[in-house]
Amino acid sequence: MAGHSKWANIRFRKERQDAKRGQIFTRLIREITVAARQGGGNPDFNPRLRVALEKAKEHNMPAENIERAIKRGTGELEGVQYEEVRYEGYGPGGAAILVDCMTDNRTRTVAEIRHTFTKHGGNLGTDGCVAFQFKHCGEIVIAPGPSEEQVIEAALEAGADDILAADDGSFEIITAPNDLEKVKRALIGRGITPVAAEVIWKALNEVVLTGEEAGKMRKLLDALENLDDVQAVFTSAVLPEES
Repeated sequence: MAGHSKWANIRFRKERQDAKRGQIFTRLIREITVAARQGGGNPDFNPRLRVALEKAKEHNMPAENIERAIKRGTGELEGVQYEEVRYEGYGPGGAAILVDCMTDNRTRTVAEIRHTFTKHGGNLGTDGCVAFQFKHCGEIVIAPGPSEEQVIEAALEAGADDILAADDGSFEIITAPNDLEKVKRALIGRGITPVAAEVIWKALNEVVLTGEEAGKMRKLLDALENLDDVQAVFTSAVLPEES
């Protein structure tokens, strides 16, 4: 099945992330802490923690930072107690947006989220206003290189739900959330190394934006991602490739 290329946008996003390593570490520490608090400190029995640790290693987070985050989550060390909260709304062109946050102060966080939506031409909605437009799943992105036959065979044998091939030769593999790591490891075992693998909220119906609307949406998404309490932003918008 054909899909929009996730590879080009991920490549650009990674270049921006390299300049914001401190912010990335903060988000990863929060995710590790909450994952350990909810499912325990052993990644063998905690899929969410296992994914968070993989991501921390990809970003070269020091082992001592990881260990402290796990201990704060399991209660072995004291620390700030974060809670998860999701905000929903619409951006330019009517595209849906989900914003996942971890915060120790909901009042501060919602004020910042609302201000950002309003400033950049969006609207913060009520709980449930757009969540039904997204599917919770694992997403694995493969850069151009491997053949379609190689990717399909390896992914389907490992239990992937769908494989989307883009015109640029890249692939997007969709899995059940708990199957993400299994499929990722199967691909690596076949010599296919993903450029990204994470649990996401995937839009069921995408909205292609161009011109001024695309520019406004990009600014809104960037502004949301730069907020301290924001962990991840998901949207139904499809934006043109950045140069």
